[in-house]
Amino acid sequence: MDTVKSNKFGKYIVIAIGLVITFLLVNNHVFAGISPTNIGVNNGKLAICPNTPNCVNSQAIVSDTEHSIKSIQIGQGIPQSMADLKLAIKSMPRSTIIKETNNYLYVEFTSKLMGFVDDVEFYFDDDGKSIQVRSASRLGESDLGVNRQRIEEIRSKLISLN
Repeated sequence: MDTVKSNKFGKYIVIAIGLVITFLLVNNHVFAGISPTNIGVNNGKLAICPNTPNCVNSQAIVSDTEHSIKSIQIGQGIPQSMADLKLAIKSMPRSTIIKETNNYLYVEFTSKLMGFVDDVEFYFDDDGKSIQVRSASRLGESDLGVNRQRIEEIRSKLISLN
């Protein structure tokens, strides 16, 4: 008799776990995290990366190999480069442009499965020859290199547009 009760109880636990997993996958905004408060340009600088390996920044010191990434070089003026950048970003799945000025773009990228959000910023230097970039995960520590790969993909897309 006790075995029958424990089998029924186990069955309900499996069903409950399945429902929770289904809920999380369907409502993946659970893993979106909170929008950061340090987004934007301050005195020509994007925010520094946290001490976790899930962020890259072209303004990080070169010896910080975990976070440092090259800025994106541009050969055209800022207006055309901004248009090309937006075209490249819009071609990428689950990207949303959140803020745009004449020399700055803030984009959110959402992962397909769990809905993790990465905050990506592009700042067109005053010299007009490069785009400073910062890409950071909102949650967790490791991003398995996703932020670096994303910036390199955008760099490739921009090269192919020119």
